[in-house]
Amino acid sequence: MMQKSVVIVVVLLALVIVAMSTVFFVDEREKAIVFKFGEIVRYSDGENLAAGMHFKTPIIEDVKFYDARVQTMDAEPELYLTAEKKNLVVDSYVKWRIKDVYKYFVTVGGDRIRATNRLREVVNNGLRDEFGRRTVNEVISSDRGKIMEIMSLTTDKQAEEYGIEVLDVRLQRVDLVADISQSVYRRMEAERARVAKERRAQGAEAAEAIRADADRQREIILAEAYRQSEQIRGEGDARATNLYADAFGQDAGFYSLYRSLNAYKDVFASERDLLVLEPDSEFFRYFNKSSP
Repeated sequence: MMQKSVVIVVVLLALVIVAMSTVFFVDEREKAIVFKFGEIVRYSDGENLAAGMHFKTPIIEDVKFYDARVQTMDAEPELYLTAEKKNLVVDSYVKWRIKDVYKYFVTVGGDRIRATNRLREVVNNGLRDEFGRRTVNEVISSDRGKIMEIMSLTTDKQAEEYGIEVLDVRLQRVDLVADISQSVYRRMEAERARVAKERRAQGAEAAEAIRADADRQREIILAEAYRQSEQIRGEGDARATNLYADAFGQDAGFYSLYRSLNAYKDVFASERDLLVLEPDSEFFRYFNKSSP
């Protein structure tokens, strides 16, 4: 009875092991290849090997799984020559994933390191060509986005033979080497100083023109004001003369007395004022003869 129980347990364990080696699961984040004596017989996106549960022949067939998620290849900074024969330090990265797992295994043996090395060669060659067609100014300022767009398309096309889909190629950093950076900085500094000097000269010229125009306007305004004041003064003097003439004509004696009193007031405004005249002078006529 004991031996029979042991046999049953052994048989059950054998059945479990066979069942476990028969069934396998493909995750949605993976791609799988089924080998039969080392030969590919089924693979994801090929022979009905989608995500889910599948069966295989134990011992005879074997399954290998590969990560199908988006991966990043962060390349080391490289030197590239521009059309001006100047070196640029470029730091880039690539977003990629396995598209055709069959090609991926056949070309790079399903090895991620070999795949990234091939991809790095493609990217480096492409960047070398793109940078060699452009100047430093074009690479840094205007054509950077265009380079990334071209590289994404061309790299994806070339990477198809490895079963890889390139989603994006990005330039993280594009810098000049140290000696060129200093030279460019000095040139930019000199250019900015030249522009600043030119702007200051233009500003000084404009200021002089404004001041000259202001002085001219001031002289014109003062001359016009003086002309108007002289005209008004002349008109006032003429009117005063007419008034004096009218007053003298109405009562000559009173007018003469009024003028003499004003003269006395102006001459003897202070106690220290001194006037030497003959007593019978016309000036003292109203002192000597106070009655009309």
